[in-house]
Amino acid sequence: MGRATNKLSVKFVERNDLEPGLYGDGNGLYLQVSNRNTKAWVFRFMINRVPRKMGLGEVSKVKLADARKKANAAHLLVVDGIDPIAERDARKAALAVERAKAMSFEECAKSYIEAHQSGWKSPKHAAQFESTLKTYAYPIIGKLPVGSIDDAHVMKILQPIWNTKTETASRVRGRIEKVLDRAKALKLRTGENPARWTGHLDQLLPAKSQVKPVRHHPALPYRELPKFMAKLRARDGISARALEYTILTAARTQDTIGATLPELDRKECTWTVPKERVKGKKGARKRDHVVPLSDAAFAVLEALPTVEGNRFLFPGGNEGEGLSNMAMAEVLKEMGYEGSEATVHGFRSTFKDWCSEQTAYPNEMSEMALAHTVSDKVEAAYRRGDMREKRRRLMDDWAAFCAGKAVGGDNVVAIGGRK
Repeated sequence: MGRATNKLSVKFVERNDLEPGLYGDGNGLYLQVSNRNTKAWVFRFMINRVPRKMGLGEVSKVKLADARKKANAAHLLVVDGIDPIAERDARKAALAVERAKAMSFEECAKSYIEAHQSGWKSPKHAAQFESTLKTYAYPIIGKLPVGSIDDAHVMKILQPIWNTKTETASRVRGRIEKVLDRAKALKLRTGENPARWTGHLDQLLPAKSQVKPVRHHPALPYRELPKFMAKLRARDGISARALEYTILTAARTQDTIGATLPELDRKECTWTVPKERVKGKKGARKRDHVVPLSDAAFAVLEALPTVEGNRFLFPGGNEGEGLSNMAMAEVLKEMGYEGSEATVHGFRSTFKDWCSEQTAYPNEMSEMALAHTVSDKVEAAYRRGDMREKRRRLMDDWAAFCAGKAVGGDNVVAIGGRK
């Protein structure tokens, strides 16, 4: 004779006066009443001679009929020698994996940012990282499972902006690549990264250097430079002197603010920018950039205050550091020059225009003065010493022009005149 089942009734289960304890329904199903009068369903069974108890849910959420169905399903597993608790845990784990694989690209990107932002230099980096993805990637792949993103999706994002917004497109590509690499490390996707450049997208898109638009910095017309220099020299402060020196040497901002005392040769009156700081095309051979200093440029350095323990020619406000890269730009702004009228970098163009239009110095010489790449033959002539002295005369003439002095000689043409 089999054991009795369905011993409980709905009315009994709903009673509020039940004593704490277990009330059997049969087939291993029990109504469990706690000391706080809460009620839940449990399934009691033996597996490998070990008694176990499996929760089937609260009475308020699982009705008696549903509890019996759950208990019956669990009982059938026990009959087959399967632990229903272990089987349920396995199903939950598998479901969690499937849900994880369905994580969207946007969710994965946000988790990447959260995981890495503490190691980034500033909150601005995290904001820029997400901003570019939000603008260009999320509208196309944001809601897609991160495991389903392929070449076509990436190309749909990059191709429309690769030729017109090359720098931005390159950053978007790199950020997508990082997010997808994270997804692969988390086992959320398999296969190659469709945003990888080398050996993949470089076969589908032109190199950034081939399409990146040339950015021209607004430059002050050279005819206006003497008046500008007079106003600049009337200003006090390290930043103003740094800008004056930058103009007189036709240097880049980073070269000036990174200049250190050991780079200055007072005997030879030269400043050497080490090749590690010289800007150049990727893969191009770099050399130290030696700048013959005019008397005016050297005078700027001689008048600078010395700060003990600071090795920079132009010491900044923070102990042991040089000027910030915005210091000279702030001087321009304070003088009433907006970025659309003149920039610090633009004075290099001013120098080049003056060389081209008002002097007879060879183009290679002005290119060397700007630390641009020149041929090995020109470089060899320069290193023999001949061109260095000619370059010194060039920088002297430039300094004289900046001061509003009349300059002459075989290599200089008076403004408005002809050579």
